[in-house]
Amino acid sequence: MTGIWPAALGVRRTSSRQQPVRVAAYCCPMIAIRPAAEADAPALATIAVAAYQHYVPRIGQPPAPMTADYPAAIRRGQAWVAAVDGEVTGFIILISRPGYLLLENVAVLPAAQGQGIGARLLALAEDRARALGVPEVRLYTNAAMTENLTYYPQHGYTQTHQAHQDGFDRVFFRKRVDT
Repeated sequence: MTGIWPAALGVRRTSSRQQPVRVAAYCCPMIAIRPAAEADAPALATIAVAAYQHYVPRIGQPPAPMTADYPAAIRRGQAWVAAVDGEVTGFIILISRPGYLLLENVAVLPAAQGQGIGARLLALAEDRARALGVPEVRLYTNAAMTENLTYYPQHGYTQTHQAHQDGFDRVFFRKRVDT
């Protein structure tokens, strides 16, 4: 289990000489973001099921991310993973569209939520949009995923509309980025 850990040793400067001393410095877990590799596909599917399974009773069917084709997204270069201590704990699927970047899916293992992994993946989406020269990131979520309806606005996303699409009631958001 990752968490906060103390640094073992620091250096204190006293007058003209340095003395090693114990210091109580604390740090957050290191989150590494990288493009997903083929070998990550099973982890993406596992994370999606773990992150979305509690929505099945609300929606009445598995949410789209639980049945997505992650190997295909990886082959197309659309999948990125977040790893903590080398373990894939989250992922994001980003699809370039004319004039915007679609954030198709972002998911974090329930046990790793609350550590800033989702926020780091959202920041990646903004960075990728800037790199592609598009002015906004768009996403949608299921209307029954009420947690997301407050999460995305907390990260600067604005709701644009609601619609029934592909058998789901969806709420659409966007976030403008400086290009």
